[in-house]
Amino acid sequence: MRGLRAAYSVAAAVTVFGAVTGRDRLQWVAKPLLMPLLAADTVTSGDLAPDERRLLLGSLAAATVGDVLLLDPDNDHRLIAGASSFAVMQTGYSVLWWKRGARPRPEIALPRVAAWIGAAALLRAKAPNLTLPLTAYGATLGTAATLASDPALAPDAKNIAGLNIPTADPSSRYGIGALLFTISDGLIVLRRLFARDDRTRRVTEGVILATYAAAQYFLTDRPSRDAAASSRDHAYDFHS
Repeated sequence: MRGLRAAYSVAAAVTVFGAVTGRDRLQWVAKPLLMPLLAADTVTSGDLAPDERRLLLGSLAAATVGDVLLLDPDNDHRLIAGASSFAVMQTGYSVLWWKRGARPRPEIALPRVAAWIGAAALLRAKAPNLTLPLTAYGATLGTAATLASDPALAPDAKNIAGLNIPTADPSSRYGIGALLFTISDGLIVLRRLFARDDRTRRVTEGVILATYAAAQYFLTDRPSRDAAASSRDHAYDFHS
């Protein structure tokens, strides 16, 4: 594990611990460090093209804003503003996957569209004031998740039920990262709508942060030069 990513893992563990135990100061200190640590790892990478590095850094900057806003996850105004920041991040990820050859495939997109519709219906019934902004964000999340699971990104990995099965190639883990991100965001909605007592809210927040941190770890890992070249060479074969 690279040093900056090891530091990220420590900061993520402290963030989760602070959330679960109610030690807010720990979370306030550690959580805003997460995306800057991944950004620093990106800056030191020699494996990314300049345009890809800019896209990734811009996405991580937007995620940092979202992380700070969601330090208070029970404030609906901050939740909406945070969703807007993460929509920028998801759009950046989508552009990055597209540049690497990913394209939407119906068998991958349909389950994500169904989940998006279900979440929108639940929000409309339980929290109508959140329906429009969170549904709009969900569209960006679903788009990024669909592209992240395209076999063209990891041509040597098996794709089962619309998900690339992780191999040694970091690109094969983007789909898992996107799935974890979807789980994390889904739990944010469920926590907002159904968690009533303090203990349930704290534990759920811990799971949200753990899945989020793992998702970002996988989504921002850089492919090796050989894997990136292989992905570009195979992209036409998948989508011709």
